Amino acid sequence: MTTTTRLVSTEWLASHLGEPDLVIVDGSWHMPATGRKGYDEYLTAHIPGAVFFDIDAIADTTSGLPHMLPSEAAFATAAAGLGISRDARIVVYDSAGLFSAPRVWWTLGVFGAPNVFILDGGLPKWLAEGRPTEVGASTPAPARFDARLEPNRVATIEQVAHRLAIGSVQVLDARAPERFRGEAPEPRAGVRPGHIPGARNLPFSDVVKDGRLADAATIRAAVEAAGIDRSKPVITSCGSGVTAAILWFALDSLGMPPVALYDGSWTEWGSSDQPAAIGPA
Repeated sequence: MTTTTRLVSTEWLASHLGEPDLVIVDGSWHMPATGRKGYDEYLTAHIPGAVFFDIDAIADTTSGLPHMLPSEAAFATAAAGLGISRDARIVVYDSAGLFSAPRVWWTLGVFGAPNVFILDGGLPKWLAEGRPTEVGASTPAPARFDARLEPNRVATIEQVAHRLAIGSVQVLDARAPERFRGEAPEPRAGVRPGHIPGARNLPFSDVVKDGRLADAATIRAAVEAAGIDRSKPVITSCGSGVTAAILWFALDSLGMPPVALYDGSWTEWGSSDQPAAIGPA
């Protein structure tokens, strides 16, 4: 399973199904406007033995913001109920290929799991190869997850504003160019258009090709086109903290992992009294 991109192949996963220290996690999530429900699709077909990680439920539901990280205690309880132990080998996938799985991958890692991987090509590749699936919900044996949040990997709105003001970081926004420039409305009510002043735009679609992580040369070119200085720390952001994790995963594959992910992302910033920028970076 040695890889710098933290990817595993469908062939590898198929040959290790059922191993006791392997946990397979379906992390499928869709934008609300699509009308699709990740859990409903999981019940219809999932990789054998997979458990479903609901990023909207395993979250701080009191924050008023979508799928913010939960407390250590809440995460430990949820992970244990899914049969996920901190030291398990964990393989995450989603039904889009590479969309919400990085958010689950990042969440597990930020709470201390060291052996978390993403399935290359996700469920679409698995299905295209005619590999087996199951219906209904899996019933894992309860586990113990000793959750220890790494707070430095999670940026707050105050930290983002301060670090941008003193020029100590670069903020990289994963949203589509039209949303970043403020030319398209935000999908959530009460959120202004635009972007964080000083942020750069690297749409997640520039580093994902046909549901798979793009090759290193493509990712490097996209980072350069976004105007990112590879020697300077990066905080990733997006609309609500999901596709920001795709950028984290992509940058990590180049050996330049971000210093933090802005969990509240534009949903928080755009509904606050912080200034908003319109137009290109």
